[in-house]
Amino acid sequence: MTSLADGVVYSRSGLTYQAGLLEKAGLITRGPSPDDERATLVTITDKGVALVNRVLPGHIQVVHRLLFEPLTDDELGRLGDIMTRVRDHMRARPPRSAAPRKRRPTPQDQTP
Repeated sequence: MTSLADGVVYSRSGLTYQAGLLEKAGLITRGPSPDDERATLVTITDKGVALVNRVLPGHIQVVHRLLFEPLTDDELGRLGDIMTRVRDHMRARPPRSAAPRKRRPTPQDQTP
């Protein structure tokens, strides 16, 4: 789950919440890794694969129509260059999972 969170530049808690919703819907399963019991493995279910297969073609059509059709070949090349730089920049930063977790203040932390 941490590797997935880092790959999509999402917080661990945000990804855990989303994974819980997907698991409740029967689209994924989560379980301990056989190699590292501290790690959680996520597996897409047959129901999840069927949903992706059903919605992906429409998603691709919409993205193509709204994002790519209005651009010239030269603009598409520049967009690709820009997105590559953005991706590389995001991946060069320490992953969000490497940041220390924020501690909630306790009553003892507040001084009168």
